[in-house]
Amino acid sequence: PDETNASLGQSLRPQINFPGVQCLNESRPHSGRDILKLYEDRLSTTPTLLSQEDPDEDPELLLIVPFSEAVTMKSLCVLSYADDPNNRNTTTAVTAAPRTLRIYINRPNLDFETVRDLAPTSTITLVPPSHQFDPEHGSPDDSDTIGTIDYPLRPAGRFQNVSEIALYFCDNHAMPEGSGGSSDMDDSDEDRLMTEITYVGFKGKGTNMKRKAVE
Repeated sequence: PDETNASLGQSLRPQINFPGVQCLNESRPHSGRDILKLYEDRLSTTPTLLSQEDPDEDPELLLIVPFSEAVTMKSLCVLSYADDPNNRNTTTAVTAAPRTLRIYINRPNLDFETVRDLAPTSTITLVPPSHQFDPEHGSPDDSDTIGTIDYPLRPAGRFQNVSEIALYFCDNHAMPEGSGGSSDMDDSDEDRLMTEITYVGFKGKGTNMKRKAVE
């Protein structure tokens, strides 16, 4: 079973309505859905989610995940094996890990124009890959050299009876801090790196309350 023995709850992957998962600005169709992996596969480097390759546009991603029943969410995990622009051995990075995550609960019909101006339910600053992976002591496939971070979802009262969660990754660690997620983003002469994510997971508990069909 896809479960985790942690204080922050069990995996909510069985409650995800996979046919309804959407991801805006993904470079490959259904790649947003593909990174909602089994918990035991969370450290795998493939498949991966990449923002569309356009150096003149912001590498934002909007991952919308509906559930087949109302759930109580306690934490989420986001993992990326992208190049860390602040701590890398190569001279040229190709992709970058997401930095700022804005979360929206039970807000249907979201798009980039909407979320840039909409106050989020919660905002999380994600740690860079260098905080999870030590390249001098192993490979990304070595579970002894990498760990996943469960980010608690607060305030807890806002993450009860959740039927849909939207994750807006508005910038990445290769961009100047604070430069993403605004309706009036400043133009930059520097090319923007694609945002890369390899795993997204949720923990909490189900309520056994099935979603009502939307008329």
